[in-house]
Amino acid sequence: MTQSKKHASSQPQAGESSIHQDFSKEMSYGDYLQLDKILNSQTRLSGHHDEMLFIIIHQASELWMKLILHELEAARRVIQQNQLDAAFKMLARVSKIQQQLIQSWDVLSTLTPAEYMEFRSSLGRSSGFQSYQNRLIEFMLGNKQAKVLAVYEHEPELFAQLNEALHAPSLYDASIQALSLRGIEVDPACLQRDWSQEYQENDSVRAAWLTVYQDVDQYWDLYELAEKLVDIDSRQQQWRFNHMTTVERVIGFKTGTGGSSGVDYLKRVVAQRYFPELWSLRTVL
Repeated sequence: MTQSKKHASSQPQAGESSIHQDFSKEMSYGDYLQLDKILNSQTRLSGHHDEMLFIIIHQASELWMKLILHELEAARRVIQQNQLDAAFKMLARVSKIQQQLIQSWDVLSTLTPAEYMEFRSSLGRSSGFQSYQNRLIEFMLGNKQAKVLAVYEHEPELFAQLNEALHAPSLYDASIQALSLRGIEVDPACLQRDWSQEYQENDSVRAAWLTVYQDVDQYWDLYELAEKLVDIDSRQQQWRFNHMTTVERVIGFKTGTGGSSGVDYLKRVVAQRYFPELWSLRTVL
């Protein structure tokens, strides 16, 4: 019995062979993910313990935003190609990512006002308001504000990227065009317009979406697209609300580090809708 146990214990266990392999000439997990760059990018300027939380929350948020843009850009492209089914998985994934971002505020809210004030001065004039990826998401969803480009004038490549996004159709513009492609009447002014201007609610677009909602069987794919858009709009509103309450909890009504009005600004935008007709039609259904 003793010999049998000894023999059994000498056999490699599940996964053991891979653990003892020599990876010196192979790409490792850390190599593939470039963890050396990622995990060495948290430099606390104040040395304060809680600054690490602040940095990681915002870095992680930017990574999630990068994925949101990756999905939204692909979704817009296939919608413009009238391949609506291909967009649904992408848009559903965006909603799940948004949920991660919403929950991240719960983690950041563990930072108390006294703790934040220990390192706030180290941020200088940097501010989340300057996040160019967040601005690209806003542009993609239709919140076009040309004046914000001034923040990026000192960075020519970013300025050019944002300017291009400003003048491109939004996800909602592409969705409205999809309505027209299916033969549903839409005001031509909504189909060919200056994309750099913020979208204005239109009666013909509301009527077009109402047609979809009143005949779901015929327009199932357009109906599914509309509901995916509402999911994104709703979660973006939740993200803004959690942002606002977290900021108010930590700094009250102080001016933001970048000079923004802080909570006052966040309160103004918290109820903004990206796809207005998809909300207003619910009253008349």
